[in-house]
Amino acid sequence: MGTPDFEIEYKIIEPEPILSHFVERFYMVKNPSDSDKEVVLIPDGRIDLFFSTNETKQFNCTLIGLETQPSTAFFPAKSTFLGVSLKLLSVEYILNTSISDILNSAKDLPIDFWNFAYDDFNDFDRFCSEMSSKLTDYTHSEIDVRKQKLINLIYETDGSLTIKEYAEKTYWTERQINRYFNQFFGLSLKAFCNILRFKASFKHIKHGILYPEQNYSDQAHFIREVKKLTKVTPKELFKNKNDRFVQFSTLKTR
Repeated sequence: MGTPDFEIEYKIIEPEPILSHFVERFYMVKNPSDSDKEVVLIPDGRIDLFFSTNETKQFNCTLIGLETQPSTAFFPAKSTFLGVSLKLLSVEYILNTSISDILNSAKDLPIDFWNFAYDDFNDFDRFCSEMSSKLTDYTHSEIDVRKQKLINLIYETDGSLTIKEYAEKTYWTERQINRYFNQFFGLSLKAFCNILRFKASFKHIKHGILYPEQNYSDQAHFIREVKKLTKVTPKELFKNKNDRFVQFSTLKTR
């Protein structure tokens, strides 16, 4: 939940275990104020499918690809966004497409995407239930065992292993892995691991721990990697002036 000064309401619901390979979370972002809010989004390794609604009883569906650099987002006054953060396996086995063409960008999906109706967005719990039902239909798809093992290992280790180690543990060659990542996600495995490792440091930075905790070689390496992904230093993220970095504004303090 956002702070009173930030005025953005934020709610998260975790998926059912059956969806854990495909979904990280469901979320609601609401700006109840009379003014638009501008925030900065930083890379976190998530693929977002979100729906925005307005007072004319219309909604838009947008798919956001992976990000390797910060971007600006606007939350219009009196607006509500409902969404789902997807994991890598969802790209091939749920969306049935590649997202390599929307690296650092997004695209609108058809209004009739998955046959949602405006009433599905009036209540966050109902949205999560409807979305879970639709996503569960895809859990019976036969998943390539190597891909599942690789991607599960990447998430479990927060991207902290070397590419060689991931290859050895999943019996893929580094070349095959990078071809797969570039084809479906638009970036190399190393680039994605760098993002996950940075994301794992969010909770440390939030508490003012500004030295490396995620297998960075030293302080300089940590600062350099953070600046590469965010254009600011870890100290600036910690200060989060005016709550501009939304992932830190909404991160739980515990």
